[in-house]
Amino acid sequence: MKPKTRIAGIIIQDGKILMKDKIIIYTDGAARKNPGPAGWGVVLINGKSVFEFGGASKHATNNQMELMAPIEALKYLHKNRLNMPIEIFSDSKYVILGITEWIFNWQKKNWRNAAKKPVLNKELWEELYKLTQRFKIKWIYVEGHNDNKYNDRADEIATNFADGIKIKLRKEK
Repeated sequence: MKPKTRIAGIIIQDGKILMKDKIIIYTDGAARKNPGPAGWGVVLINGKSVFEFGGASKHATNNQMELMAPIEALKYLHKNRLNMPIEIFSDSKYVILGITEWIFNWQKKNWRNAAKKPVLNKELWEELYKLTQRFKIKWIYVEGHNDNKYNDRADEIATNFADGIKIKLRKEK
């Protein structure tokens, strides 16, 4: 029997999840000058464990970073074979409505929006949609800058990455 491994607060032994629960993810994106220097942030919570990560782009829009955050969170879960119920919180109605409602019509209409124009960020939407097919996800809108400590933290991570400021991130224990 192999030793137990802990990834983002989830206990794994012999490739099987021992601690079954749900994973809660808060995501946010930020761009300066929109487009401009940009960043995204993720706060991943499982039980009492909190794991944070983020990234930056030299030139991107806010919406692109809002999409990158859940994409990177789901890539992380997939890479680490963490497949359990997920709740993703975002303060971006663009992300929430896009992935839960609009995307189905975009796909039917050959990636055209209601105004019959090409959908912006199509490649990111396709990547996010593909990743969502591997998980059971509940998407939840949370109002931004409204004293939600995890949403505020995801925002802080994203804005620090956008500003090129080093930020201390909580890693696995």
